[in-house]
Amino acid sequence: MKKIVKSVIGLAVIMTIISGCSGGKEAKQTQEMRPLNLMSPSELTTLDTSVMLDFPDAIVQTAAFEGLYALDDKDQLIPAAAKEMPKISEDGKTYTIKLREDAKWSNGDPVTAADFEYAWKKMIDPKNGFVYSFLVVDTILNGEEISEGKKAVDELGVKAIDDQTLEVKLKEAKPYFTSVLAFPTFFPQNQKFVEKMGTDYGTTSENVVYNGPFTVENWKQTDLSWDLKKNETYWDQANVKSDKIHYEVVKEASTAMNLFEDGQLDVATITGELAKQNQSNPNYYSYPTATMNYIRLNQKRKDKDTPLKNENLRKALALGIDKENLVNNIIADGSKPLYGAITKGFVSNPETGVDFREEAGDLMTYNKEEALKYWALAKKELGEKITLDLMVTDDGSYKKMGESLQGSLEKLFDGLTINMTALPTETALNLSRESDYDMFLIYWTPDYQDPISTLNMLRTGNDRNYANEKYDALLDDASQKYATDLEKRWETLIAAEKEGLETTAGMIIISQNQQSVLQNEDVKGLNYHTFASPLTLKNVYKSTK
Repeated sequence: MKKIVKSVIGLAVIMTIISGCSGGKEAKQTQEMRPLNLMSPSELTTLDTSVMLDFPDAIVQTAAFEGLYALDDKDQLIPAAAKEMPKISEDGKTYTIKLREDAKWSNGDPVTAADFEYAWKKMIDPKNGFVYSFLVVDTILNGEEISEGKKAVDELGVKAIDDQTLEVKLKEAKPYFTSVLAFPTFFPQNQKFVEKMGTDYGTTSENVVYNGPFTVENWKQTDLSWDLKKNETYWDQANVKSDKIHYEVVKEASTAMNLFEDGQLDVATITGELAKQNQSNPNYYSYPTATMNYIRLNQKRKDKDTPLKNENLRKALALGIDKENLVNNIIADGSKPLYGAITKGFVSNPETGVDFREEAGDLMTYNKEEALKYWALAKKELGEKITLDLMVTDDGSYKKMGESLQGSLEKLFDGLTINMTALPTETALNLSRESDYDMFLIYWTPDYQDPISTLNMLRTGNDRNYANEKYDALLDDASQKYATDLEKRWETLIAAEKEGLETTAGMIIISQNQQSVLQNEDVKGLNYHTFASPLTLKNVYKSTK
């Protein structure tokens, strides 16, 4: 997610789609008596889909609101608020989407095409400065010009033709655009209600109207728990499998395991040594994700260049991390070392079906000798003593990973000092937006199903102050010149990844997350997604015996 991708980090709250019907009246009553108890690795920050910041936000918002399209248990797009897949013009630039007539908000208002038009124009309005406005900028006609103040918000290429018809015009063909619409940024908002609430909208569970499978209860900002209750006005509420889901924020794996063993959690995310120790536990499950852990390298902080402006230093650090040891012995939760920005199993060559990671190969593998050569060059240019700040989130696994990186890099590179700080996720992400850091160990999950979702992180204008004209040109070619030449587009994206990660070491990739959990045997349908929300909750339930 930009910041943001099915992330581990725990990402963990955890539940999703399961097919099948909810049983009869007796089963329904039993489910009401046995609510699902889940955990989140960090706080829910907002219920305003425009302001979404992190994984818990994406998961809860996808439960409480519904976009045009959703993901099934195989990560395939299916109609949601839309009643069918979009009609796409021959040039790939115009999408016509029909909405279902029976969708309602929790206050009884119908969900209309105007609700989507309003939400998207709110998102792109430059006066709001929303984090995820880049998704609109990257795709929809006039989005970029509006964000720069060169055109009016009303000129955005989205229009409600009538209550059930939405027309979207793109700035160029985007073969992945339908998958973008499953992301919370593109969910609808009820304009009348949002404007009535003003700045209070989304700050408590009462100051929101919902159109998704659940409503949120018992939450206000800074709370460490909340409830999801089946939304009785939801058009498909008969197929919502749980009457109630309770969430608690749990940041430490040891705490999560204790709560699971005590029966207070139905699914507990575990990491590191605990995951390693529990691999023979009958309640242990490990699920692949498309989330990667990586280190952002910021080149300018408070208007001054950081040492990471130096390419030799960036390369030394990237080549000096023994990912195999870090991932297998420190994280030790089934995650895999990753040698590229695009995770394994996420997307394949549209012509041959070969996985991107397989075709692109391994980039920046551990090489102590080469790392020390670049370190020597960096010291000649920066001085004998180099100090860097490393920011991590206060999730237990990230603190442990950060401490390991701090110790191993200081040991390898004579003269290097790394100061590590662990902060709440929201605080860390806000500092990263302000470029107030040197290095930031964080996770990322793609927002939509295409390599460019991840590769756009290094496009000039980013919050880590990486700028590379060659890299930008490759992304432009993939987006514009080869928009409809899928094979050439694929080759160009592979070249861009190599330029950003290997040639210039714009960021350091660490691992691909594997979600390790202890799961109550009565919980059914635990699936993870590789883009949009890391998991969905519509069909999850605790079975009856």
